[in-house]
Amino acid sequence: MLVLLPPSEGKADSGKGAPLRLESLSLPGLTAAREAVLGELVELCAGDEEKAREVLGLSEGLRGEVAKNAALRTAGARPAGEIYTGVLYDALDLASLDAAAKRRAARSLLVFSGLWGAVRVTDRIPSYRCSMGIKLPGLGALAGHWRAPMSEVLPEAAGDGLVLDLRSAAYAAAWKPKDEVAGRTATVRVLHAPTRKVVSHFNKATKGRIVRALLSNVLTPRDPAELVEALRESGYEVESQAPDRAGKAWALDVLVEEVH
Repeated sequence: MLVLLPPSEGKADSGKGAPLRLESLSLPGLTAAREAVLGELVELCAGDEEKAREVLGLSEGLRGEVAKNAALRTAGARPAGEIYTGVLYDALDLASLDAAAKRRAARSLLVFSGLWGAVRVTDRIPSYRCSMGIKLPGLGALAGHWRAPMSEVLPEAAGDGLVLDLRSAAYAAAWKPKDEVAGRTATVRVLHAPTRKVVSHFNKATKGRIVRALLSNVLTPRDPAELVEALRESGYEVESQAPDRAGKAWALDVLVEEVH
């Protein structure tokens, strides 16, 4: 099983560990594309601060993120699972998983990123600010920058099992499963049952809880149909729609009564 996650806007501090080594990150086929984004981002943020803020869409209160980006090559690095914070990652709570569940997380979780493309939760990265939705002056829209290298690397990473896609739209734009991989991919929405609307906070929290349940309970669905059954057995109300043609993913709606 491969689980595709969005990153978090907020991130923990880098700490004082050894700095980033791009060549040590998972999915080495993305190294050249990572270097291109990293080089331009560092150059942008080491120059005109106001221009960098505009490109990155940062408010006055986030001015310090520019200096953080400028120092990415020398900043300390920590496992990505410790860097990413926010609602989904709080609900997932990787640190409190038992040893076996942590090993499953290391194998199966892949976090998408405007800067790194995608990383495993064990990959050591510094804290940064670079969303997938921005356009860097030299590279253009990052989702477009990542599509070609992702199309080369991600099908192999997906293996031959279930792909659970929990990404937001901006990150899903960087890689769309195709052909037979799409047929064993399930995308998930979390809807407030009374209104059938997506509520952002609870959408993220529920996705984090779903991943935690799969890891903690050693649930290993082999395809979307088995995922639906596993989620129902875990107490979730799930509506599923199988693809109507080849090359399309399954669509799952998880319905929740309470928003908290």
